[in-house]
Amino acid sequence: MIYHLSLQTAAIFAGLFLLLVGLPGVIMPQASASWMQKFPRSRALGFVLLTAAFLWSLWLLSTMEMGEFSSFRRPLLIGLPIGFILVLRFVNEFLAVRALGILFLLAAEPLLESAFLRYEPSRLLVTVLAYVLIVKGLFWVTMPYLLRDKIGWSGRSIPRWVSLNAIVVIYGAVLLVFAFTRY
Repeated sequence: MIYHLSLQTAAIFAGLFLLLVGLPGVIMPQASASWMQKFPRSRALGFVLLTAAFLWSLWLLSTMEMGEFSSFRRPLLIGLPIGFILVLRFVNEFLAVRALGILFLLAAEPLLESAFLRYEPSRLLVTVLAYVLIVKGLFWVTMPYLLRDKIGWSGRSIPRWVSLNAIVVIYGAVLLVFAFTRY
């Protein structure tokens, strides 16, 4: 185990994240849709998100048990900063989306680990969210224009934007309720 998070803690973090992401779209849909239209090509947000992903990956690489692959730790610790600098230098298109995809992939592991060997059916709320993060992360890292297209489609009509964000808010609220009552 890398993170040692309880299912309750993971559900609280995930629920708060979903509420934080979805509430602006429900409360002020026009402004949030406009802001999200600019997100995929934002170089500054891409730098911030990629730096967060780099620091998280660096921490994981330097602290986790690698078993028989421990001989690769040093080359990877050297290669990771080089890769970070090269990505910042040469990846100009959709850097924010790619970095968000990497963060989604990194965030899925603690969620899955917290639900591991738990037998209550409500753990599937956290597990399903983790697998959604994995699938979205894989697509956004390799095909970032899909998020741009999804945002464009969602933001074309305000009722559609509000309803999609309301689903995110409801899922986050359900996670929080289960975190405080079941886990």
